[in-house]
Amino acid sequence: EEQRSVDLIEKNYVYGDTKHEVNVYVKVFTNSPFLVCMDLARSREEIIDPKYLWIGPDGRNLAGRMYVNLTETGKLMVMGFKESMSGAYTCTLSHKIIETMTQEEREMFEAYKFMVYAYREADHAYQVFVRFTTRECELAANGQFFEELKKIVNNIISDLTCHVIESSYKCHSVKIPKQGLLHELFVSFQVNPFAPGWEEVCHQVPDDCEDVTNMRVQEARDRIGEFFNKQTYTLKHELQTLPTIHYVDNSFSVTRIDSCRPGFGKNDITHRNCASCCVVCDPGTYGPDHGVTCQICARPRVKTYGARSC
Repeated sequence: EEQRSVDLIEKNYVYGDTKHEVNVYVKVFTNSPFLVCMDLARSREEIIDPKYLWIGPDGRNLAGRMYVNLTETGKLMVMGFKESMSGAYTCTLSHKIIETMTQEEREMFEAYKFMVYAYREADHAYQVFVRFTTRECELAANGQFFEELKKIVNNIISDLTCHVIESSYKCHSVKIPKQGLLHELFVSFQVNPFAPGWEEVCHQVPDDCEDVTNMRVQEARDRIGEFFNKQTYTLKHELQTLPTIHYVDNSFSVTRIDSCRPGFGKNDITHRNCASCCVVCDPGTYGPDHGVTCQICARPRVKTYGARSC
C-alpha cells in the first residue's frame, strides 16, 4: 500500500470519486497532474469498451482543444494553467458489462467531477523588531539615529531590489530586573521585495515571479539579521565609551508576513489541502490588492475566477 501511493505521486495521477468532487490545485503556468476518469478501484479492474467524455468549466467538450492533453485511456492534463481555466472539469465514463451466462451487454455510466483551482505561492515580506538603549527619550539624536539606521539597512539590501517600508520607532522607559530604569527605542520596519525596479528582475523569469521574489526577500532578511548580530560583536570588542545609542543584545526578531497577488487569496477552510497557497478567488468574490483573503462581492455579478474587482 505504501509503495502504491508513492507510485501514484510519481506518476502524477489524481483519481476521480463517484461520491464527491475532488479538489485539485495547479500552480499558475504549470501543467496540471493527470486527472483520471475513474476511481482507484475501477482502475484495477478490466473495463470493456470504455469511452470518456470530458467537459470543461465552460460546459463544452474538451476533446481537440489546444491546451489539453487527453490520453486514449481517459486521462486529462491541462497545460499552462491560467486562473481563467479554474473550475469544474467533469468526465463521464461509459463502459459495457457482459453477463457471463447470457452474454447480454449492458451499458454503464459513471460521472466524476474535479474542481481545479489555479494557485500561486504567497509573496513574503518580513516584519523586523529591534531595540536600542538611549540616554533619554527626548533626545534629538534618537530621530537622527532612526533615519540613519533606515539608510544603512536599505543599503544592505538595495541590490536585491528590496527595501524598508512602514518603519517606525517609539521610546519607552523599561524597568530591568536588578538594574533600574533604562530608556529604549523600540524600532520596527518591514522588509519588502517590491522596491522600484523589481518587475525587471521578474521579467527574466515570467513564470515564477513569486519564487524569485521570495528568494530575494529571504536573502535580505538574512543579511539584516547578520548586520544586527555584528552590532553585538562590534560593541563588545571596540572598547571605547559606549555610544549614546546602542543595540540591545539579541533583541532582533523577525516574523514573516504573507500576501497574495490580486485575484488570489488564502482560505484554509475551503482549501485545506493548499492552506498556505494563494488560491484563485471563486466567482462572486474578488482579491483587490495584496491582501490575503478574497472578499465577497456585494452584488455578485462576477462569474469568473480570479476577479480583481466586482
